[in-house]
Amino acid sequence: MKTLVIGLTGQTGAGKTTISEYAKALGCAVVNADSVSREALSKGSDCLKKLAESFGYDIIDVDGLCKRGLLAERAFSSREKTDLLNSITHPWIIDRCREYIEELMHKDYDVILFDAPQLFESGGDKLCDFVITVIADKDIRLDRITERDGISKKDAALRINAQHSEEYYTKRSDYTIDGGKSVGIVKDDFKNILQHIKKSFKGRRN
Repeated sequence: MKTLVIGLTGQTGAGKTTISEYAKALGCAVVNADSVSREALSKGSDCLKKLAESFGYDIIDVDGLCKRGLLAERAFSSREKTDLLNSITHPWIIDRCREYIEELMHKDYDVILFDAPQLFESGGDKLCDFVITVIADKDIRLDRITERDGISKKDAALRINAQHSEEYYTKRSDYTIDGGKSVGIVKDDFKNILQHIKKSFKGRRN
């Protein structure tokens, strides 16, 4: 029986983490592209070396570790810089995520949730049977990012403005969840969508 792969995406601060954690509680396997992206920035990685060539060798400290704050400051300073960052990191990250998904398919999981903020940009949606986008008002996302990452609202706004519009995500997705609602409602919405997807997926098999 083929394992169902569901993509989860949306703008930063929309509430994807809440859904990912809940998906685990429901028995889903989760592949998190953000976690894999940290591997891309690990000491000595080819990906980090390529980033240093494009964004400055000073993004690597004396111990060979990535200065993530400095890289983010430069990479999110404009759409062009963000596109450059993505052109370097996406291929590396998507290859690793594909490996993890394939490994999980050999285990006893009915559903794998692929949590990827850059799902469409990286071509990761091609690995998915369905895609869910999480949305939230800009002010909500701004507050969440500021608190989550311990950065100023100015820096948080730079990250938000460097991303695509809400419509970019929703028009490419099968389902949309409003992550600005209460946690309980968000979880209920995801659970209902998951049940609907499973029925639809079963229908595709038959």
